[in-house]
Amino acid sequence: MDYKDYYKILGVSRDASADEIKAAYRKLARKYHPDVSKEPDAEAKFKDVNEAHEVLKDPEKRAQYDALGSGWQAGDQYRPPPGGQRQGRSYEFSEEEAAQFSDFFSSIFGGMGGGMGGARGAGRSSGFGGAGMGGDPFGGRGADQTARIRISLEEAFKGGTRQLRLEVPEVDAHGQVVSRARTLNVRIPAGVTEGQQIRLAGQGGPGLAGGGKEAAGDLYLEIELEPHPIYRTEGKDIHLKLPIAPWEAARGATVPVPTLGGTVSLKIPAGAQSGQRLRLKGRGLPGKPAGDAFVQLEITNPPVDRAEAKAAFEALAEQFKSFNPRAKLGV
Repeated sequence: MDYKDYYKILGVSRDASADEIKAAYRKLARKYHPDVSKEPDAEAKFKDVNEAHEVLKDPEKRAQYDALGSGWQAGDQYRPPPGGQRQGRSYEFSEEEAAQFSDFFSSIFGGMGGGMGGARGAGRSSGFGGAGMGGDPFGGRGADQTARIRISLEEAFKGGTRQLRLEVPEVDAHGQVVSRARTLNVRIPAGVTEGQQIRLAGQGGPGLAGGGKEAAGDLYLEIELEPHPIYRTEGKDIHLKLPIAPWEAARGATVPVPTLGGTVSLKIPAGAQSGQRLRLKGRGLPGKPAGDAFVQLEITNPPVDRAEAKAAFEALAEQFKSFNPRAKLGV
């Protein structure tokens, strides 16, 4: 089977930090997502990117992969040790998860086994999905698990408590792995951002072969923010477009602006232009430091639906008849 260079797939160095790996993964996942990408072989590349991220985001898996050595090149023929003995921990994945991984991945980390089921937010569809992060099949600590939790931007700003219903694997009295429904109350801290993880200690997969509750893995909830009708986010900063009247732009004005923390007043400088950005410091998501709110101005004309309004614009045109807004275009 072909050796896969996960660092090369993500375009990072072998000593890349966790933040560098996460940033590279997000960029490539957006680029190759089959629903939006027009790149050749986008689906295969998306699968490789996900597999590389699955390994390099996890310190244990990364160390296990690095133990193969740095002399390998992408495409080299890789053969597991004789007898199929793996060096390091053997992980377990659900059938659906295992199908997403290559033979190379399975030869190092393991294959199909118990995995995390879906999680749902009580009272609403919250867009959760589970993914196993590995465990010890010989009775030690259970598998860490991940799931996504979708929340509104207002919840991210204020924080709060969300009730989750989880389908989790459990070993019954006959040694069979069965699913069991479980409800958790999860505290959402104020100021969480897209992609941030919330760790729930001991709420992951159970320890197998006699592992008790103390041997359970952790559950990591990854925050996904719902689209907002007027704001978009970049980390802790929020961005919005603010319509202003032509005379407010020309003369300057103080206008109300909606923010996550309530309405505030913003001073528009005289001579403001469409597309100009103004900053409201500390008006983004809370934190230390808090994010900012960035306001992009959009000059909006009033309706010309009365004779008086039409006459006013004709007078304005006469007053500024020498003004050419397209002068920079050479026309």
